[in-house]
Amino acid sequence: MGLDLGADVAELTAAVVDIESVSGSERELADAVEEALAPLRHLRVERDGDAVIARTELGRAERVVIAGHLDTVPVNGNLPSKVVGDRLYGCGTSDMKSGLAVMLKLAATVTEPRRDVTYLFYECEEVEEARNGLARLAASRPEVLKGDFAVLMEPTCAAIEGGCQGTIRVEVTASGERAHSARSWMGVNAIHRAGEILDILRAYRPRKPVVDGLEYHEGLNAVFVRGGVAGNVIPDECTVTVNYRFAPDKTLAEAEAYLRELFAGFAVEVVDAAEAARPGLHHPAAADFVAAVGGTPRAKLGWTDVARFSALGVPAVNYGPGDPPLAHTKDEYVEIPRIRECEERMRAWLS
Repeated sequence: MGLDLGADVAELTAAVVDIESVSGSERELADAVEEALAPLRHLRVERDGDAVIARTELGRAERVVIAGHLDTVPVNGNLPSKVVGDRLYGCGTSDMKSGLAVMLKLAATVTEPRRDVTYLFYECEEVEEARNGLARLAASRPEVLKGDFAVLMEPTCAAIEGGCQGTIRVEVTASGERAHSARSWMGVNAIHRAGEILDILRAYRPRKPVVDGLEYHEGLNAVFVRGGVAGNVIPDECTVTVNYRFAPDKTLAEAEAYLRELFAGFAVEVVDAAEAARPGLHHPAAADFVAAVGGTPRAKLGWTDVARFSALGVPAVNYGPGDPPLAHTKDEYVEIPRIRECEERMRAWLS
Protein backbone atom coordinates (compact mmCIF):
# COMPACT_ATOMS: atom_id res chain seq x y z
CA MET A 1 0.00 0.00 0.00
CA GLY A 2 1.46 3.36 -1.02
CA LEU A 3 1.47 6.46 1.19
CA ASP A 4 0.34 9.77 -0.33
CA LEU A 5 2.44 12.45 1.37
CA GLY A 6 0.33 15.13 -0.29
CA ALA A 7 -2.76 14.01 1.63
CA ASP A 8 -4.06 15.74 4.74
CA VAL A 9 -2.19 14.55 7.82
CA ALA A 10 -5.31 12.86 9.23
CA GLU A 11 -5.85 10.93 5.99
CA LEU A 12 -2.17 10.01 6.02
CA THR A 13 -2.52 8.77 9.60
CA ALA A 14 -5.36 6.48 8.55
CA ALA A 15 -3.25 5.10 5.70
CA VAL A 16 -0.34 4.42 8.07
CA VAL A 17 -2.65 2.76 10.60
CA ASP A 18 -4.12 0.49 7.94
CA ILE A 19 -0.70 -1.00 7.19
CA GLU A 20 -0.53 -3.57 9.98
CA SER A 21 2.85 -3.48 11.72
CA VAL A 22 2.78 -5.53 14.89
CA SER A 23 6.25 -5.74 16.46
CA GLY A 24 8.46 -7.96 14.31
CA SER A 25 6.26 -7.45 11.25
CA GLU A 26 7.10 -3.86 10.36
CA ARG A 27 8.59 -4.59 6.94
CA GLU A 28 5.53 -3.62 4.87
CA LEU A 29 5.23 -0.27 6.64
CA ALA A 30 8.99 0.32 6.48
CA ASP A 31 8.82 -0.39 2.73
CA ALA A 32 5.97 2.11 2.33
CA VAL A 33 7.82 4.80 4.29
CA GLU A 34 11.01 4.26 2.31
CA GLU A 35 9.11 4.27 -0.99
CA ALA A 36 7.31 7.52 -0.10
CA LEU A 37 10.45 9.39 1.04
CA ALA A 38 13.05 8.10 -1.44
CA PRO A 39 11.99 10.36 -4.37
CA LEU A 40 12.33 13.55 -2.30
CA ARG A 41 15.44 15.29 -3.53
CA HIS A 42 16.02 17.32 -0.36
CA LEU A 43 16.43 14.13 1.71
CA ARG A 44 19.06 11.40 1.83
CA VAL A 45 17.10 8.25 2.57
CA GLU A 46 18.59 4.93 3.65
CA ARG A 47 17.35 1.64 5.01
CA ASP A 48 18.88 -0.24 7.94
CA GLY A 49 16.99 -3.46 8.57
CA ASP A 50 13.42 -2.34 9.14
CA ALA A 51 14.50 1.16 10.12
CA VAL A 52 14.29 4.07 7.68
CA ILE A 53 16.58 7.09 8.09
CA ALA A 54 15.92 10.32 6.18
CA ARG A 55 18.25 13.32 6.54
CA THR A 56 18.54 16.83 5.24
CA GLU A 57 22.14 17.84 4.52
CA LEU A 58 21.98 21.59 4.15
CA GLY A 59 25.07 22.44 6.19
CA ARG A 60 23.09 24.08 9.00
CA ALA A 61 24.88 24.92 12.24
CA GLU A 62 22.65 22.57 14.23
CA ARG A 63 20.87 19.26 13.69
CA VAL A 64 17.70 18.00 15.34
CA VAL A 65 16.43 14.41 15.36
CA ILE A 66 12.74 13.46 15.15
CA ALA A 67 12.08 9.79 15.89
CA GLY A 68 9.16 7.40 16.02
CA HIS A 69 8.60 3.65 16.16
CA LEU A 70 6.83 1.81 13.36
CA ASP A 71 5.43 -1.05 15.43
CA THR A 72 2.24 -1.55 17.40
CA VAL A 73 1.00 -4.03 19.95
CA PRO A 74 -1.03 -6.96 18.53
CA VAL A 75 -4.20 -6.07 16.68
CA ASN A 76 -7.35 -6.53 18.76
CA GLY A 77 -10.16 -6.39 16.23
CA ASN A 78 -9.35 -2.71 15.69
CA LEU A 79 -8.27 -2.64 12.05
CA PRO A 80 -8.98 -1.17 9.56
CA SER A 81 -9.19 2.35 10.95
CA LYS A 82 -12.44 4.28 11.10
CA VAL A 83 -13.43 7.91 11.64
CA VAL A 84 -16.16 8.78 14.14
CA GLY A 85 -16.67 12.51 14.47
CA ASP A 86 -13.29 14.08 15.27
CA ARG A 87 -11.72 10.77 16.29
CA LEU A 88 -9.71 8.31 14.24
CA TYR A 89 -9.97 4.81 15.71
CA GLY A 90 -7.61 1.91 15.08
CA CYS A 91 -4.62 -0.05 16.32
CA GLY A 92 -1.69 2.31 16.86
CA THR A 93 -3.60 5.54 16.19
CA SER A 94 -2.42 7.01 19.48
CA ASP A 95 0.78 5.03 19.98
CA MET A 96 2.15 6.23 17.66
CA LYS A 97 1.08 6.20 14.04
CA SER A 98 -0.39 9.68 14.25
CA GLY A 99 3.11 10.80 15.25
CA LEU A 100 4.57 8.92 12.28
CA ALA A 101 2.15 10.72 9.95
CA VAL A 102 3.28 14.09 11.33
CA MET A 103 6.90 13.07 10.74
CA LEU A 104 6.15 12.04 7.17
CA LYS A 105 4.35 15.30 6.38
CA LEU A 106 7.19 17.37 7.81
CA ALA A 107 9.84 15.32 6.01
CA ALA A 108 8.02 15.80 2.70
CA THR A 109 7.10 19.47 2.96
CA VAL A 110 9.69 21.28 5.10
CA THR A 111 12.40 21.37 2.45
CA GLU A 112 14.43 24.26 3.90
CA PRO A 113 14.42 23.79 7.68
CA ARG A 114 16.28 26.23 9.94
CA ARG A 115 18.26 23.33 11.34
CA ASP A 116 19.22 20.12 9.58
CA VAL A 117 16.81 17.31 10.46
CA THR A 118 17.17 13.56 10.84
CA TYR A 119 13.93 11.59 10.70
CA LEU A 120 14.22 8.12 12.27
CA PHE A 121 11.53 5.49 11.74
CA TYR A 122 12.46 2.33 13.69
CA GLU A 123 11.14 -1.08 14.64
CA CYS A 124 10.30 -3.13 17.74
CA GLU A 125 9.77 -0.51 20.44
CA GLU A 126 6.82 -2.34 21.98
CA VAL A 127 8.77 -5.52 22.81
CA GLU A 128 11.86 -6.55 24.73
CA GLU A 129 14.98 -4.39 24.79
CA ALA A 130 17.05 -6.85 22.75
CA ARG A 131 14.86 -6.25 19.67
CA ASN A 132 14.51 -2.46 19.92
CA GLY A 133 15.51 -0.84 16.62
CA LEU A 134 16.66 2.42 18.17
CA ALA A 135 18.85 0.50 20.62
CA ARG A 136 20.30 -1.40 17.69
CA LEU A 137 21.12 1.83 15.84
CA ALA A 138 22.53 3.43 19.00
CA ALA A 139 24.92 0.49 19.38
CA SER A 140 25.89 -0.03 15.74
CA ARG A 141 25.56 3.46 14.26
CA PRO A 142 25.44 6.03 17.08
CA GLU A 143 26.22 8.84 14.63
CA VAL A 144 22.71 8.41 13.18
CA LEU A 145 21.20 9.49 16.51
CA LYS A 146 23.53 12.42 17.04
CA GLY A 147 22.14 15.92 17.09
CA ASP A 148 21.74 19.01 19.22
CA PHE A 149 18.22 18.10 20.29
CA ALA A 150 15.72 15.28 19.71
CA VAL A 151 11.95 14.86 19.71
CA LEU A 152 10.40 11.43 20.22
CA MET A 153 6.85 11.34 18.86
CA GLU A 154 5.42 9.33 21.77
CA PRO A 155 1.82 10.15 22.76
CA THR A 156 1.64 13.17 25.08
CA CYS A 157 -1.70 14.81 24.17
CA ALA A 158 0.29 17.45 22.26
CA ALA A 159 2.12 18.58 25.40
CA ILE A 160 5.89 18.58 25.88
CA GLU A 161 7.09 15.93 28.31
CA GLY A 162 10.74 16.40 29.10
CA GLY A 163 13.27 13.61 29.49
CA CYS A 164 12.11 10.48 31.31
CA GLN A 165 12.51 8.69 34.60
CA GLY A 166 14.85 5.77 34.93
CA THR A 167 13.72 2.31 35.97
CA ILE A 168 15.42 -0.48 37.86
CA ARG A 169 13.92 -3.79 38.91
CA VAL A 170 15.55 -5.81 41.66
CA GLU A 171 14.83 -9.07 43.43
CA VAL A 172 15.10 -8.71 47.22
CA THR A 173 15.37 -12.10 48.89
CA ALA A 174 14.69 -13.03 52.50
CA SER A 175 16.33 -16.26 53.68
CA GLY A 176 15.07 -18.72 56.26
CA GLU A 177 15.41 -22.35 57.24
CA ARG A 178 13.18 -25.22 56.14
CA ALA A 179 11.21 -27.28 58.63
CA HIS A 180 8.06 -29.38 58.71
CA SER A 181 5.05 -27.11 59.21
CA ALA A 182 3.98 -29.32 62.13
CA ARG A 183 7.22 -28.29 63.86
CA SER A 184 7.51 -24.75 62.52
CA TRP A 185 9.50 -23.54 65.54
CA MET A 186 12.39 -25.65 64.32
CA GLY A 187 12.76 -23.53 61.16
CA VAL A 188 12.75 -19.89 60.10
CA ASN A 189 9.90 -18.79 57.85
CA ALA A 190 11.33 -16.76 54.96
CA ILE A 191 7.89 -15.53 53.92
CA HIS A 192 7.41 -14.05 57.37
CA ARG A 193 10.83 -12.42 57.14
CA ALA A 194 9.80 -10.89 53.81
CA GLY A 195 7.32 -8.83 55.81
CA GLU A 196 10.29 -6.63 56.72
CA ILE A 197 10.81 -5.92 53.02
CA LEU A 198 7.16 -4.95 52.67
CA ASP A 199 7.43 -2.75 55.77
CA ILE A 200 10.26 -0.84 54.10
CA LEU A 201 8.14 -0.37 50.99
CA ARG A 202 5.12 0.78 53.00
CA ALA A 203 7.27 3.33 54.83
CA TYR A 204 8.72 4.75 51.59
CA ARG A 205 7.95 8.39 50.82
CA PRO A 206 8.58 9.35 47.18
CA ARG A 207 11.01 12.08 46.20
CA LYS A 208 9.69 14.85 43.97
CA PRO A 209 12.86 16.54 42.72
CA VAL A 210 12.82 19.40 40.23
CA VAL A 211 15.19 18.74 37.31
CA ASP A 212 15.73 21.39 34.63
CA GLY A 213 12.59 23.12 35.88
CA LEU A 214 10.35 20.02 35.74
CA GLU A 215 9.02 18.16 38.79
CA TYR A 216 9.40 14.38 38.73
CA HIS A 217 7.66 11.94 41.06
CA GLU A 218 9.59 8.82 42.01
CA GLY A 219 8.02 5.48 42.88
CA LEU A 220 9.09 2.32 44.71
CA ASN A 221 6.78 -0.68 44.58
CA ALA A 222 6.62 -4.44 44.96
CA VAL A 223 5.47 -5.99 41.69
CA PHE A 224 5.92 -9.74 42.36
CA VAL A 225 6.29 -12.02 45.38
CA ARG A 226 7.69 -15.53 45.03
CA GLY A 227 8.06 -18.07 47.84
CA GLY A 228 6.95 -21.38 49.24
CA VAL A 229 7.97 -25.00 48.77
CA ALA A 230 5.00 -27.19 49.66
CA GLY A 231 1.88 -27.03 51.77
CA ASN A 232 3.60 -28.71 54.72
CA VAL A 233 7.04 -27.05 54.54
CA ILE A 234 8.27 -23.87 56.23
CA PRO A 235 9.88 -21.98 53.31
CA ASP A 236 13.57 -21.11 53.39
CA GLU A 237 13.37 -18.38 50.74
CA CYS A 238 11.00 -15.62 49.68
CA THR A 239 11.73 -13.09 46.95
CA VAL A 240 10.03 -9.74 46.48
CA THR A 241 10.54 -8.10 43.08
CA VAL A 242 10.75 -4.33 43.49
CA ASN A 243 10.52 -1.68 40.77
CA TYR A 244 12.09 1.72 41.42
CA ARG A 245 11.25 4.63 39.07
CA PHE A 246 13.84 7.32 39.69
CA ALA A 247 14.20 10.93 38.56
CA PRO A 248 16.92 11.99 36.09
CA ASP A 249 18.99 13.70 38.78
CA LYS A 250 20.16 10.19 39.68
CA THR A 251 22.35 7.86 37.67
CA LEU A 252 21.54 4.19 37.38
CA ALA A 253 24.51 3.40 39.62
CA GLU A 254 23.17 5.78 42.28
CA ALA A 255 19.70 4.22 42.05
CA GLU A 256 21.17 0.75 42.56
CA ALA A 257 23.28 1.91 45.50
CA TYR A 258 20.18 3.47 47.07
CA LEU A 259 18.26 0.18 46.84
CA ARG A 260 21.13 -1.87 48.24
CA GLU A 261 21.36 0.49 51.22
CA LEU A 262 17.58 0.55 51.70
CA PHE A 263 17.39 -3.25 51.77
CA ALA A 264 20.59 -3.85 53.72
CA GLY A 265 20.52 -7.28 55.31
CA PHE A 266 18.76 -8.87 52.34
CA ALA A 267 20.18 -10.26 49.11
CA VAL A 268 19.57 -7.78 46.28
CA GLU A 269 19.91 -8.77 42.61
CA VAL A 270 19.35 -6.42 39.67
CA VAL A 271 17.23 -8.06 36.97
CA ASP A 272 16.46 -5.11 34.68
CA ALA A 273 17.53 -1.48 34.48
CA ALA A 274 17.52 1.59 32.24
CA GLU A 275 19.00 5.04 32.73
CA ALA A 276 16.88 8.16 33.11
CA ALA A 277 17.12 11.11 30.70
CA ARG A 278 17.40 14.78 31.53
CA PRO A 279 15.08 17.04 29.50
CA GLY A 280 17.79 19.55 28.57
CA LEU A 281 15.31 22.37 28.06
CA HIS A 282 18.11 24.94 28.47
CA HIS A 283 19.45 24.19 24.97
CA PRO A 284 18.58 26.87 22.36
CA ALA A 285 16.94 24.32 20.04
CA ALA A 286 14.84 23.05 22.95
CA ALA A 287 13.90 26.60 23.96
CA ASP A 288 12.80 27.30 20.39
CA PHE A 289 10.76 24.10 20.42
CA VAL A 290 8.99 25.10 23.64
CA ALA A 291 8.27 28.56 22.21
CA ALA A 292 6.85 27.12 18.98
CA VAL A 293 4.76 24.41 20.64
CA GLY A 294 3.53 26.49 23.55
CA GLY A 295 2.08 25.30 26.81
CA THR A 296 3.95 24.37 29.96
CA PRO A 297 6.38 21.43 29.67
CA ARG A 298 5.94 18.65 32.19
CA ALA A 299 8.06 15.74 33.33
CA LYS A 300 7.76 12.34 31.64
CA LEU A 301 7.07 10.00 34.55
CA GLY A 302 7.56 6.79 32.59
CA TRP A 303 10.57 5.51 30.65
CA THR A 304 10.86 6.10 26.90
CA ASP A 305 13.50 5.87 24.18
CA VAL A 306 14.53 9.48 24.86
CA ALA A 307 16.97 7.85 27.29
CA ARG A 308 18.91 6.47 24.30
CA PHE A 309 19.47 9.99 23.05
CA SER A 310 20.41 11.22 26.51
CA ALA A 311 23.03 8.45 26.78
CA LEU A 312 24.65 9.93 23.66
CA GLY A 313 24.58 13.45 25.11
CA VAL A 314 21.53 14.56 23.10
CA PRO A 315 18.79 16.31 25.14
CA ALA A 316 15.36 15.00 24.18
CA VAL A 317 11.66 15.44 24.83
CA ASN A 318 8.50 13.45 24.13
CA TYR A 319 5.85 15.17 22.01
CA GLY A 320 3.03 13.63 20.00
CA PRO A 321 -0.69 13.88 19.25
CA GLY A 322 -1.69 10.60 20.90
CA ASP A 323 -3.22 10.19 24.35
CA PRO A 324 -1.11 7.89 26.62
CA PRO A 325 -4.00 6.19 28.50
CA LEU A 326 -5.51 5.12 25.15
CA ALA A 327 -2.34 3.35 24.00
CA HIS A 328 -2.67 -0.43 23.61
CA THR A 329 -6.43 -0.41 24.21
CA LYS A 330 -9.02 -2.08 21.97
CA ASP A 331 -10.79 1.25 21.43
CA GLU A 332 -7.59 3.22 20.81
CA TYR A 333 -8.13 6.48 18.98
CA VAL A 334 -6.53 9.86 18.32
CA GLU A 335 -8.21 13.25 18.16
CA ILE A 336 -7.92 14.44 14.55
CA PRO A 337 -7.58 18.16 15.47
CA ARG A 338 -4.66 17.24 17.71
CA ILE A 339 -2.79 15.60 14.81
CA ARG A 340 -3.13 18.80 12.79
CA GLU A 341 -2.11 20.89 15.78
CA CYS A 342 1.10 18.89 16.21
CA GLU A 343 1.92 19.21 12.52
CA GLU A 344 1.37 22.98 12.54
CA ARG A 345 3.43 23.58 15.67
CA MET A 346 6.34 21.41 14.60
CA ARG A 347 6.30 23.00 11.16
CA ALA A 348 6.55 26.42 12.81
CA TRP A 349 9.52 25.20 14.87
CA LEU A 350 11.38 23.73 11.91
CA SER A 351 10.74 26.51 9.42
